[in-house]
Amino acid sequence: MDFEQSQKVQALCERVTAFMAEYVYPNEARITAEIDEHRRRGDVWEPSALIEELKGRARALGLWNLFLPDSPLGAGLTNLEYAPVCEIMGRSPFAPELFNCSAPDTGNMEVLVRYGTPEQQREWLQPLLEGRIRSAFAMTEPGVASSDATNVQARIVRDGDSYVITGRKWWTSGAPDVRCKILILMGQTAPDHPDVHRRQSMILIPTDTAGVRVVRTLTVFGYDHAPHGHAEVDFDHVRVPASNMLLGEGRGFEIAQGRLGPGRIHHCMRLIGLAERCLELTCRRTLSRVAFGRPIADQGVTRERIAEARILIDQARLLVLNAADMMDKHGNRRAMKEIAMIKVAVPSMACQVIDWAIQAHGGGGVCEDFPLASAWANARTLRLADGPDEVHRNQIAKLELARYKR
Repeated sequence: MDFEQSQKVQALCERVTAFMAEYVYPNEARITAEIDEHRRRGDVWEPSALIEELKGRARALGLWNLFLPDSPLGAGLTNLEYAPVCEIMGRSPFAPELFNCSAPDTGNMEVLVRYGTPEQQREWLQPLLEGRIRSAFAMTEPGVASSDATNVQARIVRDGDSYVITGRKWWTSGAPDVRCKILILMGQTAPDHPDVHRRQSMILIPTDTAGVRVVRTLTVFGYDHAPHGHAEVDFDHVRVPASNMLLGEGRGFEIAQGRLGPGRIHHCMRLIGLAERCLELTCRRTLSRVAFGRPIADQGVTRERIAEARILIDQARLLVLNAADMMDKHGNRRAMKEIAMIKVAVPSMACQVIDWAIQAHGGGGVCEDFPLASAWANARTLRLADGPDEVHRNQIAKLELARYKR
């Protein structure tokens, strides 16, 4: 396997790194202060004007829509080529949106590119690609264990030239955002189909449709993730045109496989960047702080943790690059095991590296003076998002055992 990046990708990484240094890191505190001011005024979901300004700068520089392999609408990067670029973005919680490369929009755009009709693409994909709107993905439900997607109970019922949707979703990321104009919902169209994987479908629902109601917003370890956020959403006899169906009835799991593979690997790419930044903060902090007569960096336990963090990050990166290479060469379905492996390994790695970083920072590590507490909350959440560790481990084991059953 050759993971050496081309000159094109190296040059792009340099441009993204320069943008981060000039515009992102220096403005993180200002963006946070702006969001805090909106929160104080009681308008926390108001978009950040500074983020919008920086998005314009990134787009003007051609640093825009860098994902989307196999599509002329993106930057022409393969999954393997996108990995180091995405990793750089992952170093800041605000950066992915600045390049129009943030979840859940990237996954939703990939769905529309792969499975959308020309009309659906014209109405929803184009404004998403331009960054004029945002989107959400409604799959998880509060009433069932959604780690088994066959449990999803929301109903999508055909009624003449329309579909009527009834159900309740939660952890619908992006739904509180005032810029969110479109939802992709997964629900049952054929609850009695003998093949449990043909019972579900995905459908497009504009957020201003009658019957769509944000019941409440949800926090992640106390963080509201404004102005994008997460929500519990009720769908009370929501009626949309039949043309809003994606790909066709009973194709929900097929679409999910196409969507969640890229989404999972993008999360892992970003987490590696986050872990790298936290290790960097650890090294700088322990070199500059003195305890018991010598720098903390000279303490044996500190050096052991720094060394282990370096090993864990590099191991995780190689697993991600291998998964990206498999996706490029053999498709998302053939790379199922490799994607599941990184989805287990990378969030666990990040949680450990960030935990050591918090420990090295002492009291500062758990307050807002450093980005470590929010980084840990993000990494820990990704052991659940897009499928919990247990589901992925079970899938890995089944695929491994299948080799010997043959």
